[in-house]
Amino acid sequence: MLVAGVDEAGRGPLVGSVVAAAVILDPNNPIQGLNDSKKLTEKKREKLFIEIQEKAIAWAIAEATHQEIDELNILQASLLAMRRAVEALKTRPEHVLVDGNKVPKGLSMSCDAVVGGDALHAEISAASILAKVTRDHEMVELDKLYPQFGFAKHKGYPTKAHFDAIAEHGVIDQHRRSYSPVKKALGLE
Repeated sequence: MLVAGVDEAGRGPLVGSVVAAAVILDPNNPIQGLNDSKKLTEKKREKLFIEIQEKAIAWAIAEATHQEIDELNILQASLLAMRRAVEALKTRPEHVLVDGNKVPKGLSMSCDAVVGGDALHAEISAASILAKVTRDHEMVELDKLYPQFGFAKHKGYPTKAHFDAIAEHGVIDQHRRSYSPVKKALGLE
């Protein structure tokens, strides 16, 4: 049975898209060292990012924008990004394993939500790595446009450095306006 693993990265940050990935691994071409992306070093994630793309039967990466996050809420935007990733797979899976406790609506194949799935299923681990590395790369690019915010370091998460940068420089278009610290900075809360 062809099983796709799906995970997202970027629910907590105050800026940018939420990124999801879907991966169907090749059982005849195993990848060593897959794990929850948060438990791997950046160097290991980068190495696995390339290996997954080379060895997987199929993989796809999709997003929901900061505008969609503000419009839908972060949970619904995450599920939308996950659905887009599954639908973008060049090979159709027979079953989908989704990290978390909810599955995206509208998929035509069977799905199971697996809490902590990124540490339990290699397919979800692989998806978690693709999503996190892609989102981290996006934050490095955003950092080049707005170096005063330090996105390359904190990746948009609500750190002291990020709060200090917002206090000093205000918010940028890519900030999620539905998030309380951003609302506060805009004087909307």
